[in-house]
Amino acid sequence: MRLTELDRRLHDDVALGEIELYSELLGAVATAERQLTAAEIDIVLGVRPEPNA
Repeated sequence: MRLTELDRRLHDDVALGEIELYSELLGAVATAERQLTAAEIDIVLGVRPEPNA
C-alpha cells in the first residue's frame, strides 16, 4: 500500500462524523443518572430539536 492510499483512508469525513456522534452519545450516557429514552438519544444525536429551543 502506498502512502497516498493510506492518507485517503485516514481522512474519511463520514467516518469522522460517525465517531463524533458516537462520542457525544457516550458522553450523554456517562453523565445520565438513568437510562436515556429514545427521544433523548435523538436530541443528543441532533435528529430532533431540543424542547423549548
